[in-house]
Amino acid sequence: MDQTEPISSDLKINIERIKEIFSDTSDLVIRKLTIKQTTEQAALIYIDGLTDGAAINSDVLRPLQLDSSGGKPGDELMMTIGQIVPETNWYQIEIAILHGKSILFVSGREAAYVLGTSGWPQRAIEDPQMEASLKGAHQGFVETSGQNIAMIRRYIPNRELKMKRLIVGRRGQTSVTIIYLEDVMNPQLLNDLKDRIQKIDVDVILNTGELAELIEDNPFSLFPQFVLTERPDSAASQILQGRCVVVVDRSPSVLVAPVSFYSYFQSIDDYSTRWSIATFLRLLRMFAFITATFLPAFYIAVVSFHIEIIPMKLLLTLGESRGQVPFPPFVEAIIMEITLEMLREAGVRLPAPVGQTVGIVGGIVLGQAVVQAGLISNVMVIVVAFTAISSFILPNYDMVAAVRLIRFMLMILSSLFGFVGIIVGLMTMIAHLLTLKSLGMPYGSPLAPLRFSDLKDTLIRAPLWLMEKRPKNALPLQEKRQTNTRKEDGAH
Repeated sequence: MDQTEPISSDLKINIERIKEIFSDTSDLVIRKLTIKQTTEQAALIYIDGLTDGAAINSDVLRPLQLDSSGGKPGDELMMTIGQIVPETNWYQIEIAILHGKSILFVSGREAAYVLGTSGWPQRAIEDPQMEASLKGAHQGFVETSGQNIAMIRRYIPNRELKMKRLIVGRRGQTSVTIIYLEDVMNPQLLNDLKDRIQKIDVDVILNTGELAELIEDNPFSLFPQFVLTERPDSAASQILQGRCVVVVDRSPSVLVAPVSFYSYFQSIDDYSTRWSIATFLRLLRMFAFITATFLPAFYIAVVSFHIEIIPMKLLLTLGESRGQVPFPPFVEAIIMEITLEMLREAGVRLPAPVGQTVGIVGGIVLGQAVVQAGLISNVMVIVVAFTAISSFILPNYDMVAAVRLIRFMLMILSSLFGFVGIIVGLMTMIAHLLTLKSLGMPYGSPLAPLRFSDLKDTLIRAPLWLMEKRPKNALPLQEKRQTNTRKEDGAH
């Protein structure tokens, strides 16, 4: 059927075309009725399960079928539904039905009426699973973009909060909404992000992770280049810093851009605790990042190539521990790391009560068994356990995944070249971070390039009353975000 062909005034022809478009669609509902106000014949069409049945009954069917005098054909339809849009394009009608709206065809009228009756199944707002918070809000995004946008607007009830809605996908059109502060967000970055999204040519976008992979600067990098968050308060905080947030319909997380390497070590709780505690926690996370990345490689290099740097007492203990182990340190480390990854994935995929049991019991029993069997040394179990604990400290899952892969690469280099291999791996990683970009902005900012004013909110978290300016990494139009009231009041 030619979808550019106009809608017919004949009701039967329109119904047949709807049946042709949605052939073999068992959940399509075609409800024929008579409009009592005008005595016109009509048909209400919608997909069962995607619409709000209560709204259809109370706001559409009941008003249309009430016997009200004074009506005649051509009069305005008496409905109490909030959104009524006349439509003459068959393609737009098809899309509206697939998105949960109802279509009302009226005999003798060459336009259909699109009714806002969307009401698909959705879950309640719950505490975020991946980003737990002690002092922050206990609200997480859901799979409906409208609710996600409303939660962000509650944090920033300002007229400068703007939104650009884009449609992505050929088969399943996905609503993608860019949210930003118009008087703060750099328009060049905004247009760059908008162009990247508009160039996407896929069947459908199912979640925010797919969108991030399709628009990132370097798709071959192990490091994430956008922050994905489930928290409305975290998203609002990023918007206030001059960044933008991308909300993808049907996804419970949003995308933040542009970001830097240090964004992955920040938590929303950092801004609700004292600055000294927040600084300590950030330094602890950076130490955990270094430990989770380099500790197994360092152990392999020391035991395989540089045993002379080990103190004698520790060397005797290490030799006793490794005396019965038949494998070289690299094979020993690989066995334990792969076992750890398998336990981690088993804990994630299984139901929560069973997953916790597998993670704890499996780790203890398996670790003790391999040591008693003489397959793995006690020291290696300690190294792997300390590495795992360090990776759990990092607040961002995407960065943890990158660390897991980099760790294996460094283990291979250290097994071949010792400390030289680790140094080569470290220099390669630093060089890559210096050249990496997020939405065209330097990934290593504010250390590369060096921006002293931004150092107040990186590895340290300065007191809030000292952070007077927004981060320059996002090139905000308004750099100043607050006045230092403590200086004005003479506080010390």
